[in-house]
Amino acid sequence: MTLLILVAVVVVLVIAYISIYNGLIKSRMNTKEAWSQIDVQLKRRNDLIPNLIETVKGYAKFEQGTLEKVISLRNQLVSAPSDDQNATMQISDQLSSSLKSIFAVAESYPDLKANQQYAKLMEELANTENKIAYSRQLFNTTTATYNAKLQMFPTSIVANLGHFQPATFLETPEEEKKTPVVSFDENGL
Repeated sequence: MTLLILVAVVVVLVIAYISIYNGLIKSRMNTKEAWSQIDVQLKRRNDLIPNLIETVKGYAKFEQGTLEKVISLRNQLVSAPSDDQNATMQISDQLSSSLKSIFAVAESYPDLKANQQYAKLMEELANTENKIAYSRQLFNTTTATYNAKLQMFPTSIVANLGHFQPATFLETPEEEKKTPVVSFDENGL
């Protein structure tokens, strides 16, 4: 009878271990999937940028420096190692900042804003930027869930035995935390 109870306890512990281990694997995979969603949106943005650059070039010849910087950052992002999430997000943040300069170019060229191709590209790019922001949120949420599991008992025991490592959160760059300055000239513009 004692042997039967001992076997039952061992079976319950093994099932619990397997269940916890599989839960950790699933949570880690959710974090990786969330990162891949960011990667998909970054690729989408990278595919839109050359078309946008060509459209803007036709109107803004003297903005060559801004355009070259955007192209350079896009190329860096494309060639960044896929496993270096921090470097990828740093380059992506710089690219987002540079794209704001292109948006500002449209203010100087009313014909450019009226150009249907430009308007379509800008809408696609704005949608993609929103999707990147949402994907970053999703990544951080899944990372928080995964990291919490790594610290909670009894999951922490299984995590230590399985050598699970915590995931790193994506953080907002300091320059993006600053409040934008809005100013008008004496004409109210």
